[in-house]
Amino acid sequence: MPDRKQLADAVRALSMDAVQAANSGHPGMPMGMADIAEVLWNDFLKHNPNNPEWPDRDRVVISNGHGSMLLYSVLHLTGYALPIEELRNFRQLHSKTAGHPEAAETPGVETTTGPLGQGLANAVGMALAEKLLAQRFNRQGHAIVDHFTYVFAGDGCLMEGISHEACSLAGTLGLGKLIVVYDDNGISIDGEVRDWFTDDTPSRFRAYGWGVIPNVDGHDPDAVRAALEQARADQSRPTLICCRTVIGRGAPNKQGTADTHGAPLGADEVAAARVQLGWTHAPFEIPDEIYRGWDARARGGDAEAEWRGRLDAYASEFPREADELKRRLAGKLPAEWAEHVAAYIADAQAQGANVASRKASGMALEAIGPLLPELIGGSADLTGSNNTRWSGSVSVNSGDEGNYIYYGVREFGMSAIASGLALHGGFVPYAGTFLVFSDYARNALRMSALIPTHAIWVYTHDSIGLGEDGPTHQPIEHLGGLRMMPNLALWRPCDTVETAVAWQAAIERNEGPTALVLSRQGLPHQHRDPDQVAAIARGGYVLLESQTGALDAIVIATGSEVGIAMDAGRELNAAGVGVRVVSMPSTQAFDAQPLEYREAVLPRHTRARIAVEAATPDYWRKYVGLDGAVVGIDRFGASAPAKDLFREYGFTSENIAATVKAVIEKTG
Repeated sequence: MPDRKQLADAVRALSMDAVQAANSGHPGMPMGMADIAEVLWNDFLKHNPNNPEWPDRDRVVISNGHGSMLLYSVLHLTGYALPIEELRNFRQLHSKTAGHPEAAETPGVETTTGPLGQGLANAVGMALAEKLLAQRFNRQGHAIVDHFTYVFAGDGCLMEGISHEACSLAGTLGLGKLIVVYDDNGISIDGEVRDWFTDDTPSRFRAYGWGVIPNVDGHDPDAVRAALEQARADQSRPTLICCRTVIGRGAPNKQGTADTHGAPLGADEVAAARVQLGWTHAPFEIPDEIYRGWDARARGGDAEAEWRGRLDAYASEFPREADELKRRLAGKLPAEWAEHVAAYIADAQAQGANVASRKASGMALEAIGPLLPELIGGSADLTGSNNTRWSGSVSVNSGDEGNYIYYGVREFGMSAIASGLALHGGFVPYAGTFLVFSDYARNALRMSALIPTHAIWVYTHDSIGLGEDGPTHQPIEHLGGLRMMPNLALWRPCDTVETAVAWQAAIERNEGPTALVLSRQGLPHQHRDPDQVAAIARGGYVLLESQTGALDAIVIATGSEVGIAMDAGRELNAAGVGVRVVSMPSTQAFDAQPLEYREAVLPRHTRARIAVEAATPDYWRKYVGLDGAVVGIDRFGASAPAKDLFREYGFTSENIAATVKAVIEKTG
C-alpha cells in the first residue's frame, strides 16, 4: 500500500506533466497543496465518483482556480469520469480540463472558478444552503441534510475585496460547516507577497467571527488531519485553516518561487522534480497501487447507499417533507405552478394597477411566494427600495426557517453567494440592488451566466426616471451591456402584467440567470386582449396596431418608455399616420422566436422604425437599421425630478412623434 507522500506525489506528477504538455498553466499550487488534498479526499470527504450530483455529498471549491490541475488530478485518481486522456489534453480545445475549472464541463467540479475570491463566495452560498435545508427538513433522528463545504483559497482570493464581503457575512450567519483552507505560500505571480500583502489574516478572520487554526504545516499530513478534525468539530462558526506550504514543492530549483506559479516548470525542471520526489514513472503513468490508494468509488457508493436508505426511512415518517425535498433538489416546480401563475397574470391584467414596476415585482412575489418555498431572496441594503421582501419573508438569522437574506452593502458578494445557493440545489435565489450598482457585481453576474446558475437579479431604479439622486445613480450604459452578456436573460417590463410574465420566465428558466430591470416611478397599465397577454412571453409583441389601414412606421419601446410611446402612437394614428407600437420587454426572448413571428411583429418592408429607451442607443441599431432612429441617451444624467429629466432628454410623446415623422420622410 503506498504511503501518503506517494499518493500526494501522484497529484504533483500529473499536475506538472499536464502543464508541461500544454505548455501553459499553473503547476505551483497543485504541487504545494497536494499533501492537503490527499488528507481531505482520503480521510474526510463524503462523495461518490459514480454520482457527482449526489445531494448530500460534501462540496469542495477550488477558489484559487488557476490550480485546476490539482482538482483534475484528484478527480481522475478517485474515479470520476475524467480519463487520463483528458489530463493529457489539459487546456486544449473541447477537453474537459479547461485552464480553470468549469462546472458545466467537468464531472465533480462544483462551480466555475478563476476570478479569485469568487469561488470562496460561492462556497458561502453553498454552506448557507446546507444550513437552511437542514433547518427545514432534518428531524430528530433524521439528519438527512448533513454535509460540509470545503474551500481551497490562496493569497489572491484573500486580497480580492469579495472575500471580505462574503467572509464577513459568513461569520455573521454562523456557517459552521464551512471550512476554508488558506494556502499561505507567500507567493503570487509578481513574486513574494510581503511587499503588497501584509494583512494579519488570522486576526482579520477572528474579527469576522470565524474560528481560526493558524500555523499548520501543510506538508505534514498529521497536522493537516488534526486541523480538519478541529474545524469539523466546531460547527458554531466557519473555520479558516492557515496552512504554510511551499509553492511548487518538489521542483528542486524553482520551488518556493514565483517561477512555479503561472508557467510550466520546463523539461529539465520536470525531470529534476522526478528525481527529487523519487517518482520514477513516465509522464501520465500511474501505478495500479496508487490508483487503488485513491479510488473512492466503492466507499462513495456505500456512503450514498446508506444515505438513500436513511432517506427512505425519513420518507416513511415524513412523506410530505420528503416529497418537497426531492422536488426542490430536482429543480422541479410544483404541479400547480402553471395554473397558479396564469391566474395571477390574468388577474393583474384585469386589475390594471398603475404602479412602478418595482412595486409590481413585489406584488408578483406576494402572489408566487407562497407556492415556492425554494425562493430565497435578499437585497444589498435596499430591501424597501427594491421591494424584494414579501409578507412570507423570514430573515435567515431569525432562528426560524429563513428565506430572506439581509446582505448589507455587499453587491459583489451578494451576487456570488446567490450563485452558490443556486449551485447547491434546493433553492431559487433572487437578489436586489439598484441597476447602476450592478457594476459592483459585474464579474459575479458574468460568472453566473458562464457557470450557469439559476439566479434572479432584481435591478430597480432603472433609468434617469429615478430622478433627484442624479447621475451617480442613474444607469445609462447598463442595459446594453447586460443584454450583450451571453446566457443572461434580461426583462424590462412596462407594467404589472409584463412584470408578472417576467417573473414567470425567470422562475421557469433554469438554464441560466435572469435580470429583472424595474422602474422607481409609477407606470401606466396597458390594455391588452388575451392574445396580447399570451404574446408577452415571446419577448416582443404588438401592443398598438396601426389604425389607418397602412403601416407607415413602427415604434419599439421597453419599460417606462412604453407608456410614452403609446401616447405618441395614438396621437399619430389620430393624425392619419399609421403607427404600430411594439413592446419589447425581453430582446433575448424575442430574438429566440421563429423568423415568421419576428417578421410578423417587425416586417422588414417597414423601414421606418424608431426605438425608445432611456439608455444608451447603440444596442437598438440592429432593430431599427441604418434608416431608423433611436430616442435614447448618450450622456450621463442629471439631478432633477424625473418628469423634468424626461422632458429634458426628449422622452415625450411630442418628441417621439416628431422623430417618427422625420424617419418616415427620410425613408419615404
